[in-house]
Amino acid sequence: MGQGTTGLAGLLSLAGALPAGTPLLLDVGHTLPPGEDALSHGRGLDCWEVREHNSSEWCHFIRSNPDCQLDGGFLNYLDGVFCVFPPRLLPLAVTLYALWLLYLFIILGVTAEKFFCPNLSAISTNLKLSHNVAGVTFLAFGNGAPDVFSAVVAFSDPRTAGLAIGAIFGAGVFVTTVVAGGIALVKPFTAASRPFLRDVIFYMVAVFLTFVVLYLGRIRLGEALGYLGLYVFYVLTVVLCTWIHRRQRGDGLAPPGPWEPEMPTDVEEPDPSGTNSGDYGEEYRPLLPSQETSLRILTTALSPLDYRKWRRKPWYWRLFKAFKVPVELVLLLTVPVVDPDKDDLNWRRPLNCLHIVTSPLLCVLTLKSGTYGLYQIQGIFPVWGLVTLVASALALIIFITTSNEEPPKYHCVFAFLGFLASAMWINAAATELVNILRTLGIIFQLSNTVLGLTLLAWGNSIGDTFSDLTMARQGYPRMAFSACFGGIIFNILVGVGLGCLLQMTSSQPLVKLEPDSPLVWVLAGALGLSLVFSFVTVPAQCFQLGRAYGVCLLSYYLLFLCVALLTEFRVIHFSTP
Repeated sequence: MGQGTTGLAGLLSLAGALPAGTPLLLDVGHTLPPGEDALSHGRGLDCWEVREHNSSEWCHFIRSNPDCQLDGGFLNYLDGVFCVFPPRLLPLAVTLYALWLLYLFIILGVTAEKFFCPNLSAISTNLKLSHNVAGVTFLAFGNGAPDVFSAVVAFSDPRTAGLAIGAIFGAGVFVTTVVAGGIALVKPFTAASRPFLRDVIFYMVAVFLTFVVLYLGRIRLGEALGYLGLYVFYVLTVVLCTWIHRRQRGDGLAPPGPWEPEMPTDVEEPDPSGTNSGDYGEEYRPLLPSQETSLRILTTALSPLDYRKWRRKPWYWRLFKAFKVPVELVLLLTVPVVDPDKDDLNWRRPLNCLHIVTSPLLCVLTLKSGTYGLYQIQGIFPVWGLVTLVASALALIIFITTSNEEPPKYHCVFAFLGFLASAMWINAAATELVNILRTLGIIFQLSNTVLGLTLLAWGNSIGDTFSDLTMARQGYPRMAFSACFGGIIFNILVGVGLGCLLQMTSSQPLVKLEPDSPLVWVLAGALGLSLVFSFVTVPAQCFQLGRAYGVCLLSYYLLFLCVALLTEFRVIHFSTP
């Protein structure tokens, strides 16, 4: 997560145009052409202009223009599309990039769902946190990890800050309209009154604070900390409300009914997929336990396929699973998962000992895109080699001192290791995601904001959409509806607060946000109106939400999308503040 700060500082120091203490300028929008910052504009070096040159000059323009250098990431997408592929094959390059973009979303989803979230759940269990505290902290972090990591990476570069604003606001509009409306269409229900009002009020405050920050054009250290402080206050409010509600029910003062807040029991609900992380054949275990060899335990634990389940599933499930298998195999090799619900806590001695080597190696090779891992100590021995030697010795000690049947007392440490390793995977995928979106914006001459509110917001929200609608279909619409508003509070407060805080230093305790595009104000206004609409209409219907409410929300999102796209293509003109 901290890689963007160093990369941005390096960019500014190479430019040599900004004195110490000059605020970081994050260009949110594109009154200047998309992808341009103040420095490149002053020098006339804007990467967005590459398509205006002759196709024979594209490669030279990309390689000689500092504004076209992508910070972080393992692949240079701009160099690939404008130098590797000839101009006549540009559609092929765009198609391959689009497919890779979809695959990056799959990587983010699989990592968060099957590795990041389970380890966070194990950590909260080991810390003995109550379900309501775990739900609004660790569970929210797990569900919002792709959004938050994408926002942090986007904020790390002035040229991609619009992606963060567009994704945070765009996902907010999408979840509070399309997902919430879809839940009401799938299964009409009576919403929990007090949790709904609490979450909507907090979210409206967060949106208003972001609106003020964009209007002022800057965010100071105190304001960035204020975002994080507001989320802490939200967590404390949830804990206090739950405690008061339980006390009232225990004293018989408030009999349970449809108006009572729904207890955050989503942690206790079984996974709709039917299996936990890393468990691909639990229901087919033999009735009589048998001693298995370490080699068999390793091969079984590394198998992402359950062949009996494979035969029962339809063709489209098999096709999607085939795409996920390579990702799951690599993640199984590098990320340990601790499952408190299992008797053996998902202890697999040979695989966990292998994780002692692969997880630290993954961390040093993905941090700062491998810069630290490839660094040579005294110019002789690489860091990754030292990490491999130390980790191998530790893995050998653990293998000798443990058994296959019983996990060691320190097995909970593997949950922290798995959390760190999965976070590094998510951060690496988010970095590639932001870079490829910026590349597509340069190719099609689209602003970062519109890419954020569409592709990035849709991609990060698609998992929540399916899970919430599935939960509603299974008879838990109130829980799914509460998740719509509770989860995005974490995304906006932590995404903006942490994303800007990581860009501040002692000499630069200020980040400037320049919303030069009217599309930013369309986004903020649309999100605010959708929240006000739900805040007024839901209590007016006595919290009984039906299909009419769902149709209104879906229609509102379609109208917003039309206005946003017409604004982007300058068919509709707004005067900016």
